[in-house]
Amino acid sequence: MALRARALYDFRAENPGEVSLREAEVLSLCSEQDIEGWLEGVNSRGERGLFPASYVEVVRGEAAAPPPPPPPPPPPADSRYANLPPGGYEPAAPPSFSYPAVQSARPAALHYQHSQPSDDDWDDEWDDSSSTAADEAPATGYYGGGFHDDSSRYRLSTPGPYSTTASSATAASSQAKGSATVSRNLNRFSAFVKSGGEAFVLGEAAGFVRDGDKLCVVQGPHGPEWQENPYPFHCTIDEPTKQTKFKGMKSYISYRLMPSHTGQHVHRRYKHFDWLYARLLEKFPVISVPRIPEKQATGRFEEDFISKRRKGLVWWMDHMCSHPILSRCDAFQHFLTCTDEKAWKQGKRKCEKDEMVGANFFLTLSTMPGATILEPQEVEAKLDAFKTFAKRMDEGVLLLNQTAGEFARKQASGFKKEYQKVGMAFKGLGQAFEIDQQPFSAGLNRAMSFTADAYDTIGEMFAEQPRQDLDPIMDLLAMYQGHLANFPDIIHVQRGALTKVRESKKHIEEGKMELQKANEIQERCNIISYATLAEIQHFHKIRVRDFKSQMQHFLQQQITFFQKVTLKLEEAKQKYDAV
Repeated sequence: MALRARALYDFRAENPGEVSLREAEVLSLCSEQDIEGWLEGVNSRGERGLFPASYVEVVRGEAAAPPPPPPPPPPPADSRYANLPPGGYEPAAPPSFSYPAVQSARPAALHYQHSQPSDDDWDDEWDDSSSTAADEAPATGYYGGGFHDDSSRYRLSTPGPYSTTASSATAASSQAKGSATVSRNLNRFSAFVKSGGEAFVLGEAAGFVRDGDKLCVVQGPHGPEWQENPYPFHCTIDEPTKQTKFKGMKSYISYRLMPSHTGQHVHRRYKHFDWLYARLLEKFPVISVPRIPEKQATGRFEEDFISKRRKGLVWWMDHMCSHPILSRCDAFQHFLTCTDEKAWKQGKRKCEKDEMVGANFFLTLSTMPGATILEPQEVEAKLDAFKTFAKRMDEGVLLLNQTAGEFARKQASGFKKEYQKVGMAFKGLGQAFEIDQQPFSAGLNRAMSFTADAYDTIGEMFAEQPRQDLDPIMDLLAMYQGHLANFPDIIHVQRGALTKVRESKKHIEEGKMELQKANEIQERCNIISYATLAEIQHFHKIRVRDFKSQMQHFLQQQITFFQKVTLKLEEAKQKYDAV
């Protein structure tokens, strides 16, 4: 029997998948179980979506007719609600409402904002606005531009093992046998749903995978790993230059990129990095795509900002080239190698029409022949261990970043000022000594003046030193803050797949599902497990590499700095030897 609810307050939908309510409106609930404070139902206008559970009260003892038309007179009280405590659903005062649960569940790829016109807008010869995905015929599903509860939205017309016809036949057979099916998630904001992971695990994805799209996970000495890129390369970013167009009315910064595997340089603007980043976020839901430096509307042509952005892009490029999957992505290779305007537009259009996204992306994942089925308990344990590690690392990164920033500010202002105050004190005493015109005091006067200048110079050295040691550390920490922020959604996709496996096993024990169907769900979950663990393994490998290299650089710069300070003080000391 369907449930009904009455709206206690007005609610205005502000996000896709939500539905607006009017006070006193009667609506039908799809389920009495809320999801992190949200319920799903149909309002009196026939609109279906999510709304806050605290904004409605469940109407006890009444059956719901799907609106419209208005429901018939209520039947006798439903016995299921007879034992509810008095006032169990009494309305409360209007809560101070926010969206923490929904926002936290949305993957970064779905709320990433492209560059605004004030920060490298799309208006030059490298852009073809008519080629963007938004101008193509809208497709069903989230990636087509809206939320549709259509279970076939990820299917392609290409025949496959889980094609529409085969799925329909299987569904009809299952109904005839009375077998159960694994339920779909009610929370359509879930990263597991939006990424296409749910559709893939339930066998709703079908399509032809080209050899070039196949991504393989192998068994390494420490667990699953991405198959290495057989042709590794690196790419430098230098010579940021200010360019103009439209007879000087439009200005932008161009960066020169030199990939080692082509030896041919290309020039890219920030908006090109921005475009590539958005494509990668959409395509790789179980891979941590490194974040590009943030946008900035003002001061974009100041030297310090240009230098800082270039350093951030260098870190980003290094992580891209180091990733076995991202480095071979068609969009990334097009970004690195294309020099022709017409070819750029064609390649850009092709990337934006990529069909291997969403649920179909998971079809590109595979394991080596003979790969074992990972036990869900083992995978859960590894995910829990990584979550604990990532939380502590995130706290450590935040603390070090704050401490380093504070120390750099002290060096640039406080330390510099204090050393120069000492220098001024020495200079004042030296000037007092100069009043004495005795010939034998001239050497001391010069030595005192040199000491004062030495402390003034040391103050300047302290102010400039953070650029050499602390700033690179903070650039690295910013990169890893982005990686750590990506993993909650990646892990959420994995946990969603494991939940479907547990549910299918429960159906098997109850005799409600065929063993073959449950095994297929577990096999597809196993592919996601291998990919997730491979990504975690890659994260640890580059983390060890990066922090080893950067800490060596930091300590060497500190040693060099204090050696320079020591030399300056020794030079001042020697001035007194001739007195």
